[in-house]
Amino acid sequence: MPANHPTLGEPATSPDSVAGSFAPVDEPLRSTPHAAWAGSVHGVTEPEVPVRVGFTAVLDTIDNRVAQLYALVNESLVAATDSFLSADREEARFVVSRDDVIDDLKAEIEALVERTLLVEAPVARDFHRLVNALRIVPELERSGDLAEHIASRAAAGLGSSLTPAVRGLIEQLGQEVAVMWREAAAAWDRHDPAAAGHLGELDEGVNDLHTRLWAALVEAGLPAEVTMEMALVARFYERLGDHAKHVTQRVAPGS
Repeated sequence: MPANHPTLGEPATSPDSVAGSFAPVDEPLRSTPHAAWAGSVHGVTEPEVPVRVGFTAVLDTIDNRVAQLYALVNESLVAATDSFLSADREEARFVVSRDDVIDDLKAEIEALVERTLLVEAPVARDFHRLVNALRIVPELERSGDLAEHIASRAAAGLGSSLTPAVRGLIEQLGQEVAVMWREAAAAWDRHDPAAAGHLGELDEGVNDLHTRLWAALVEAGLPAEVTMEMALVARFYERLGDHAKHVTQRVAPGS
């Protein structure tokens, strides 16, 4: 047998040569491009700040988009009331046409939230913040629809056939509901669900005005068609107040 061939049971290489082919156990592994996640593996700590900053920027973008939706709803509500009382059909048609902007923004927010939930897999407070946004935007879109319904009746000239008492109550309703929506938007900006308590009190006032408006319509002796349309308008305002209260109750606390 050749002298350089190991015999049975004899190691092919010496222990020293085997040990020399590996890095010492206490030598840290080098970071590789594939270690993109944050955390500590074998002593390698990846920076987590860029990942977190990116996620925070997405959350801020969603917050800002929702705030825009609040503003659009409130602007449409105010313009709908103004056009109804002044019989400004051009302004009423503008409110009706802008409902598409509200619908598009609602769809954009929902898509952004859903993508963030899938990609980022947020937990705890951030998860609830995103889910609450997903629950709020449909109510904002429906509120925009209600403002559009009021404006469409203004465009048809309904407001010009009302008695002074009915017009006065419509003006009060519009003002009170607009205040509720301004406070609802502020609660979203502050992430303050506690504001729902005050909005609940304001909503009681709106409900009272709704009842008084219905009584004034009965006393006014208006044509049946006008009375029925005005009953719907009164209901639209009452629902707008309810939505302002409900969306504030859904606001996630903290920021």
